[in-house]
Amino acid sequence: MLKYLKLIRAGNLVFIALCMFLIKYGLFEPFEVAITLNLFGFSMLVLAVVSVAASGYVINDIFDVPADLKNKPDRTFINKDISEKAAYRLFFILNIIGVGLGFYLSNMIGKPGFSAFFIFGSAILYIYNSQLQQTILVGNILVSIIVGLIPVGVGLYDLLPAITPENQQTQSVIFSILIDYSIFAFLVNLLREIVKDQQDMDGDYNAGYKTLPIGLGKKRTNKILFLAGLLPLGFLLFYIYQYLFEHIYAVVYALFLLVAPLLFFQVNIWSAEKKSEYARLSLVLKFVLFFGLVSIGLLQFILL
Repeated sequence: MLKYLKLIRAGNLVFIALCMFLIKYGLFEPFEVAITLNLFGFSMLVLAVVSVAASGYVINDIFDVPADLKNKPDRTFINKDISEKAAYRLFFILNIIGVGLGFYLSNMIGKPGFSAFFIFGSAILYIYNSQLQQTILVGNILVSIIVGLIPVGVGLYDLLPAITPENQQTQSVIFSILIDYSIFAFLVNLLREIVKDQQDMDGDYNAGYKTLPIGLGKKRTNKILFLAGLLPLGFLLFYIYQYLFEHIYAVVYALFLLVAPLLFFQVNIWSAEKKSEYARLSLVLKFVLFFGLVSIGLLQFILL
């Protein structure tokens, strides 16, 4: 059982579920905005998203076996602890659960077209792992878009169907907050995807992948990462100045848990060379992503 939990990255799935529940009970409920889903319906939404995400981790490990044997042999489970056939079976089961629940929820809220949200996510994860590993940056961008869509997805299913002419302004403000979080999640995750490519360059090269570091080299990619890192950093500083400046605790939270780690990343990415250095910077970005998304549950203490 433990090997399957590691295969689907159970810790990451818990984080996804936590973020979604924080949006509903840390943002929607305190601000008393109109919502569509009750606890049971929302739990199904979370299960659908988590299932599709888990299927993405499984298919990633299936196609990444040649690279993973070089990059992280101690964390390679396919063909060692779990057969490829069993992994594919799990992939299809998770997809059926995720897309099926998404289709059911979309029809339940009267928005059948929203089922494309899950179909798109599932298809992109498969295409990325089976084909787009051969295309520089495209896979990184698509995976980051999927990560960024999680907050927006909550808004689509729980917030958007409840909009009326009377509450449109309030609903729009809350939805704009979700979009801001989605943009931030996209930017940080894109940085992390490229850093992971730096970290896994040797194994990816042997597996025939075409990543940015393989195409341009580590030094040039470091410079691109430095320039790209200015985007989430600038986004945060603007947000602090524009919306949080009068709230001292929010400013302290953002400076110490988000801005400081991003500055650490900026300083160290310029000269990073070793695999251990990239692993540490990837962890820093994961830290930023975690505390950035978790902060959505703290807005009630700032804005109310």
